[in-house]
Amino acid sequence: MRAFPPLDRSEFNRLAGRLLTLARSELALLTALFVGAVGVLTFIEIADDMTEADGRAFDAMVLRALRPHADPGHAWGPWWLEEAMADVTSLGGISVLGLFAVAVIGFLVIQRKRLSALMLVIGLAGGVALSEGFKGIFERERPPAEYQAVDTLNASFPSGHALLSTVFYLTVGVMLARVLPGNRLKVWVMAMALIIAMLVGLSRVYLGAHWATDVFAGWSLGAAWAMALWLAAHLIERFQRRHHAPLQDEPAPVG
Repeated sequence: MRAFPPLDRSEFNRLAGRLLTLARSELALLTALFVGAVGVLTFIEIADDMTEADGRAFDAMVLRALRPHADPGHAWGPWWLEEAMADVTSLGGISVLGLFAVAVIGFLVIQRKRLSALMLVIGLAGGVALSEGFKGIFERERPPAEYQAVDTLNASFPSGHALLSTVFYLTVGVMLARVLPGNRLKVWVMAMALIIAMLVGLSRVYLGAHWATDVFAGWSLGAAWAMALWLAAHLIERFQRRHHAPLQDEPAPVG
């Protein structure tokens, strides 16, 4: 039997590095698929439950707990909390997100990160389409007007603020995590992205603009859409590395 020559230390380290990189890459893919699948299934479950008595009772219980009086000025907590929540909820509004998106997309284009810029545009446009589309399908009424501390425009399910903030902040968080050195910075960025998206959703319930299940559905659908975008970008980048496609984030080699 022919014996294989032993690997020296440098070759072993190189092989181990490649295997570790492959494992991390595939783990990220599996995680994204898992989060996306859970998000879709959770959205379907919530959409089914909200029409049943248990779902409506849960929403009513949460609304009464946070806003025990049918008066926008008498919410649960200290006097300043409602004003703070009104400030936080604007972080998920289309105007603020649009402004942030223009700033981030402009930066990405200047840095020649064209794929990332395109994914962010598709992410927000798709998020708006998902939000408005499902609102039109379910046509759920908002909480009673006397409980609302902010103006509302359209149907209630799902929460557009929760959906869009999840898509935007998670997508930007993933972009930053990919280029930042060290795991601590990556964890910090992703944690802050999740916290902002969660606070935006909670503010919608606190201000009486949405039922709790509206926000849960927005988070679920937003997370699923954000993971779908990440998967698409990851597969496109793999294709680019092989074919040097013009949309690649890194500048194309000259000559």
